[in-house]
Amino acid sequence: MWPPPFLYPPSAFVAAASLVAVFSLASLGLSELRGEHVAYSKFSHAGGGGQQRGGGGGGGALLPGRAGMIVSYVPALVAVLAAFAVPGAVDGARAQVLCAALAAHFLKRVLEVLFVHRYSGSMPLGTVVQISTCYLLYVIMHAGQHAAPQPRPPGPRRRHALPRRARLRRRHRRQLLPPPPPLEAASGGKGYKIPRGGMFELVACPHYLFEIVAFFGLAMIGQTAFALALAVGTAAFLACRSWETRKWYAAKFEEFPERIRALVPYVL
Repeated sequence: MWPPPFLYPPSAFVAAASLVAVFSLASLGLSELRGEHVAYSKFSHAGGGGQQRGGGGGGGALLPGRAGMIVSYVPALVAVLAAFAVPGAVDGARAQVLCAALAAHFLKRVLEVLFVHRYSGSMPLGTVVQISTCYLLYVIMHAGQHAAPQPRPPGPRRRHALPRRARLRRRHRRQLLPPPPPLEAASGGKGYKIPRGGMFELVACPHYLFEIVAFFGLAMIGQTAFALALAVGTAAFLACRSWETRKWYAAKFEEFPERIRALVPYVL
């Protein structure tokens, strides 16, 4: 039965956009498994035979890592905050809760970039534009579908706690991270260390796991086909990304424990 009873019936455009989104993200995940990595984080430099997507391998323009991540997140944050200033753009309790959750999500990311993470590398401009555009379109499509009142779909209504729980889990993970390693000038060393403590003792990428939970939580608030498609596609991409991250750890660090999974404790 489509659409499911817990989703607002999508228009033809939204249905098409949802299909494009989920298949595009799943395709990016498969590319990760083939070694064609989206060029950010530890894969911002094509080492160990890996290739890069998003302009990372062709000598294109580069941004410092911190600036690249800021540019990736700020447009989406500005867009959702601006929605509150546009008459009729945030109409009704559901739209207000959804936009507030989106604003908190991207504000948290910006604050983490400014005050938590330490960056030593760079990001290809193409990757920055790709990520920034995806997040901006996500906010516009996700929140924009609630600009006008819609009939309430049937189904349970207690759906708003999940994004907050995901954020609390991610904050707990941040507190368990070791202090940022010093940047070594000699031989261009970056001093990368495997994160320890908390769920890092079980999986290589607990932050990806809770990111997936957050996207599904936002989808539960919005109850739209597009938000659900983004959550499913994001889960597929991050599952593949975490698998490759675990392989990278195992290849680079001899002491990496074999028992640690990639994304889901004891499973994946």
